[in-house]
Amino acid sequence: MPVFEVLYQAAALCLTYPGEDLRARLPLLREAAPQLREFTDHAAVTPPRELAAHYVRVFESGDRHSLYLCRWGGRSLSSFEDLYRAHGLAFTDGERPDFLPAVLEFTSRTGETALLTEHREPLKQLRTRLTDYGTPYATVLDAVCATLPAAHTDPGETPP
Repeated sequence: MPVFEVLYQAAALCLTYPGEDLRARLPLLREAAPQLREFTDHAAVTPPRELAAHYVRVFESGDRHSLYLCRWGGRSLSSFEDLYRAHGLAFTDGERPDFLPAVLEFTSRTGETALLTEHREPLKQLRTRLTDYGTPYATVLDAVCATLPAAHTDPGETPP
């Protein structure tokens, strides 16, 4: 799989609560990750309170657009923590280890793509739901999903 460290780090920042840190980094994100320009351009012209309120409506109002990968099935929280520890990283910032921005940052730092690849289908579902909702955050998921390899099927198996 090609190396997408900068994109994953930039996507992690775009998918966290939009505070001053994001606003200050928007010009850098725009240049470093052109795949995210639609979102970064939107964030740059949207008033901070409006952007924050939109984030809350999209991601913190129920599980429909959850950024917590365990809510989509698959690994347990402890298995996320175990993988982080296996790479010499401790999870100490108070956020859950299955939080998509944390997973993107982990992938960016380690090059270990297993968590993203294992959650390819849930990420595609999230992307579809965000697109249907009409949020610019969908373009961030578009960029992340575009980096993931296609799911492999057995020769006699019908793809989903």
